[in-house]
Amino acid sequence: MATDDVVRRNRRTTLRLAALTLAMFAFGFVVMPPMYGAFCEITGLNGKTERISTAQAAAMTVDRSRLVTVEFVTSVASGMPWEFRPEASKVRVHPGEIAEANFYARNMLDHASVGQAVPSVAPNSAARYFQKTECFCFTRQPLAAREEKKMPVRFVVDPALPREVTTVTLSYTFFMAPETAAND
Repeated sequence: MATDDVVRRNRRTTLRLAALTLAMFAFGFVVMPPMYGAFCEITGLNGKTERISTAQAAAMTVDRSRLVTVEFVTSVASGMPWEFRPEASKVRVHPGEIAEANFYARNMLDHASVGQAVPSVAPNSAARYFQKTECFCFTRQPLAAREEKKMPVRFVVDPALPREVTTVTLSYTFFMAPETAAND
């Protein structure tokens, strides 16, 4: 009798631990990223940038007295079978002028998949001065099996960027979109 009771308790404990593990995984990979994005947008942490209209960007006064170097860094999340890189590792722009950079992505899978890019700007203090008018990071990016895609980012560095900031780094990490991960 005591053995059956121990077996039942062990089975119940195992099921509870498995449920807890599943709940932690779901929270970490499904719930946390959108919450983190919203938190960073509200607080301005982690170099989140603003989106502005093309008209707003065109209305800025270009500061031709200085140049800012914008560097591009890319990565893909662990286990995501995509190739992702910038066409150029950096550009030099006058604050206030609209610039464009192109990125290349390739799905290495034999089936379609959907990714989502998460951007960040460094130094963090420059994030409020780095504004995008168009970015592949605003939407999920579906790629067919072995498909390659060129993705533009249009941006402007606000002329109010402090003069001591001469280099801004824009980094992107691509993650598998949750509905894709669930369908694999």
